[in-house]
Amino acid sequence: MDVSGIARLATTIADTGIRQEVGVAVLKKAQEVQASSAAALIEAIPPVPSAGSANLPPNLGTRINTTA
Repeated sequence: MDVSGIARLATTIADTGIRQEVGVAVLKKAQEVQASSAAALIEAIPPVPSAGSANLPPNLGTRINTTA
């Protein structure tokens, strides 16, 4: 290998390392954005009403019709 080949190889290796670092940084940022979006969606889910606050008659759901 001559000197220019070694220099070209070193430059290629350095460029590859920088590209990988940039790719990892972009991936981490994308994961942060997805996490914040998921958290916002979870917080947007309305709370589940309890059985007493559903304005249903108190006898509803207490018996099962087995002769139908």
